[in-house]
Amino acid sequence: MRLVQFQDQSGRRRVGIPSEDATAVGLLEGTERVYDLALEAGRRGVGLAVLAAERLGGASESYDAIVSEGRLLLPLDHPEPARCLISGTGLSHLGSAAARDSMHTKLAKAESELTDSMKMFKWGIDGGKPAAGAEGVAPEWFYKGDGRWAVAPEQPLELPGYALDGGEEVELVGLYVIAESGEVLRVGFALGNEYSDHVMERQNYLYLAHSKLRQSSFGPEVLLGDLPASVSGQARLLRQGEPIWSSEFLSGDDNMAHSIANLEHHHFKYADFRRPGDVHVHFFGAATGSFTAGVAAQPGDVFEIASALFGRPLRNALGSARQTHGLVRVRTL
Repeated sequence: MRLVQFQDQSGRRRVGIPSEDATAVGLLEGTERVYDLALEAGRRGVGLAVLAAERLGGASESYDAIVSEGRLLLPLDHPEPARCLISGTGLSHLGSAAARDSMHTKLAKAESELTDSMKMFKWGIDGGKPAAGAEGVAPEWFYKGDGRWAVAPEQPLELPGYALDGGEEVELVGLYVIAESGEVLRVGFALGNEYSDHVMERQNYLYLAHSKLRQSSFGPEVLLGDLPASVSGQARLLRQGEPIWSSEFLSGDDNMAHSIANLEHHHFKYADFRRPGDVHVHFFGAATGSFTAGVAAQPGDVFEIASALFGRPLRNALGSARQTHGLVRVRTL
């Protein structure tokens, strides 16, 4: 089952279940947020899909109208956006077969000859999928912002005036709510565009943290339940409606150096990340992106990420560059 959040034509928040043919969205009764639904499912000890099915009424809306009228919302958000932490993990994917062959050639070198990034990637391959009950090696981790930095599907991603680049990162996202008891509740998975400044990152890998402080988007639907071991899809960059770049992407445990369970453990092992009532959005690492193919996105281009498993594609345009206001000065009190 998949869920989608949107506004109806009166502006009221709604939660719905997309139809099999993705033409309609069945409305859940008495439900305005997936967040509240998840907390209730946790309290009752029932699956989120079970609770959603209980609330499914007879009314529906046209999915095409919701999308075309810009009424989609993120599939999970918090009533207080600052209580939503957006983070991510890098160096986690194995890539295509050709990329894997190239990577194994590089990793055959002595560890002392490897870059820091390649060392971390090798550690993931060697210890990122521990046996059940064991702890694997920690992955790279980065901060993306809070809920105010998240952009709904079909809405433009902002290109800051200080940015050197604005490019997509095609990823899967884990969506979580922390129960009143402190238990971590996984709501589900969604398509994600982690959107970063790749030019800045390539200047020096220590600029990674800066390059990630950008908006992101995910959705439009959240897939409930467990993730298949292998997930595939298609990413495209559209310019004036025509694709100028496209690539298949692979994700899921079979295509990753780290298991999803290991990435989740190393995020939520920090007690302050288990504060009751918080929402967490965690990007699991890039599977592909147009920048790696030498394509530079321009304002007006549209990032599109699709996989049949997740229903409708995630689409966001690259917005026009926002003007900055010069040097930020701090006033001493």
